[in-house]
Amino acid sequence: MAAAGGGMARAGCLLLLLALGRAAAPPGGMLYPRDTPSRERKELGGLWSFRADFSPGRDAGFVQRWYRQPLRQTGPVIDMPVPASFNDITQDPNLENYIGWVWYEKEVLLPLRWLQDDHTRVVLRFGSAHYYSIVWVNGVQVVEHEGGHLPFEADISSIVQGSPRIPFRITVALNNTLTPHTLPPGSIQYMSDKARYPKNYFVQDIRFDFFNYAGIHRPVVLYTTPSVYIDDITVTTTSSESVALVQYQVSVVGSRSYSLSLSLCDQEGKVVATGDGPAGELKVLNPNLWWPYLMHESPGYRYSLEVKMQAQVDGALLEDVYTLPVGIRTVHVTSTQFLINGRPFYFHGVNKHEDADIRGKGLDWALIAKDFNLLRWLGANSFRTSHYPYAEEIMDLCDAYGIVVIDECPGVGIKMLESFGNKSLQHHLVVMEELIRRDKNRPSVVMWSVANEPASHLPPAAFYFKTVIAHTKALDPSRPVTFVTDVNYALDHGAPYVDVICVNSYFSWYHDPGHLEVIPLQLTAQFENWYKAYQKPIIQSEYGADSVPGLHSDPPLMFSEEYQKAMLKEYHSVFDKKRKDYVIGELIWNFADFMTNQGTTRVLGNKKGIFTRQRQPKSAAFVLRDRYWRIANESSCLPPVIASHALFL
Repeated sequence: MAAAGGGMARAGCLLLLLALGRAAAPPGGMLYPRDTPSRERKELGGLWSFRADFSPGRDAGFVQRWYRQPLRQTGPVIDMPVPASFNDITQDPNLENYIGWVWYEKEVLLPLRWLQDDHTRVVLRFGSAHYYSIVWVNGVQVVEHEGGHLPFEADISSIVQGSPRIPFRITVALNNTLTPHTLPPGSIQYMSDKARYPKNYFVQDIRFDFFNYAGIHRPVVLYTTPSVYIDDITVTTTSSESVALVQYQVSVVGSRSYSLSLSLCDQEGKVVATGDGPAGELKVLNPNLWWPYLMHESPGYRYSLEVKMQAQVDGALLEDVYTLPVGIRTVHVTSTQFLINGRPFYFHGVNKHEDADIRGKGLDWALIAKDFNLLRWLGANSFRTSHYPYAEEIMDLCDAYGIVVIDECPGVGIKMLESFGNKSLQHHLVVMEELIRRDKNRPSVVMWSVANEPASHLPPAAFYFKTVIAHTKALDPSRPVTFVTDVNYALDHGAPYVDVICVNSYFSWYHDPGHLEVIPLQLTAQFENWYKAYQKPIIQSEYGADSVPGLHSDPPLMFSEEYQKAMLKEYHSVFDKKRKDYVIGELIWNFADFMTNQGTTRVLGNKKGIFTRQRQPKSAAFVLRDRYWRIANESSCLPPVIASHALFL
């Protein structure tokens, strides 16, 4: 698939290519910024100055050093909301499909108390920006980051503390070009036929089915810590019926001489365990476990772990406090079951996208609240972060509501042979390090997914995925690992190394289109063949059909709401037989319609959602809701009163 660009010389892409190839994740932790007695936070959302570099080589911003002066002095700028994708904000089709460098700028005035204490750090943090980012403060480069879905930050204390009472300038250069070695991969195709295309015309080819939105997609914040500070916390938990153990590790930066004390409090504020030192174990008697939604009458229970650090620096006593939500739960996989807290768990959920009108992939609290209300109305207990890590704010609500997450990295569209080389592999390993560093303490995250539908039948895929999966398990031995395979690949070089088989199939849609009658035979064979080959539990990680809202046909025909319903019911009949054996989950594709590149098979995007892009239900949503609540009520753990509440969610 392609997104048209135009007017970009080859040097523009080479500029990005030269910047890529970082071989290791940035050192240190990535704790989410929180207000505490020792930390303050300032959000920088709102309107930023914005300029796309439409020069032939897309390199004017670097040649003319736009970061050295206010962006408005370099040429015309427009207002651009942050967080948001820039593509759909204006009426300019050239910006809608723009590929290359864009520039953002924000002027910020800090409180004097942040600037007058030599023992205060000021940190600039981006929740995510797609895809490659370079950040300057007052013309000084402070951080560079590859990847569009994970946070990055920089200590800017030395720059901003020298000029109190004067606003400082944040400049961001952002490039959305995808190459064979990015994650997700892509390629630039230059159209050299001058009789058919303008000079220097090119398209961005991608091998995934969602729009390559770009921009500063998640919150930008400034936050403070003392100069000696809590840099990272790692928590793992084990439990029995009467006792839970919370193992912790705390890293401190800025001094080798410090003291640490820890307190674990329940939701009523009662201290249930205490500890001290950088590593140890907290014992909790009669613990409240973290349970998934619809598996317990009080899902998503979390304790609060308060970590307090004290250090003497130049005669001053510095104190840093950070509070981490902690859910106590265990995960275990057998050859036929997925167990949470020792009880069988069946994934009945959805695949999603961060996607909506106007804002694209930009974080939007109203949309997030609506989506979680729809998930609970639907009776969904889980989702996969298809096909990239979602915002931390979304993950926080999964923890709080008990929504189970398969946490997927941006390894989608890995189809080209050159995307299995060492350069791609090294970057993939870095992405997994960054993802696990961010989400390792989340009880909702029960499994890592290292890729979606890669060309895993190719010979280099065996070493590639063996390495990525082994690296992931070494980083986090407490969680199982999967990747999502395509039913087309009978020979799969990744399956031997995963803990759970996740398979996507679209029988009677992409295969034998229009023939619903083939689903029972083909789907049954799919499950039996995969299980016979690997003896591992299976999740139907994608299935579905496009439906145009309001399009009806009886008998069911493709693209009608009736056909989508009929396909679901055919799949469900097979699921009901196989979930008695080794099928442990079903995730519909998709939760809501979403935007894609233009193409002859896409009418304003992918229409496989059970909700429209505006979050209105199609007929299939009611089919799925009836099914999910029925499955939930089959659980002996579920109090009957929960089902009666469903109508009011």
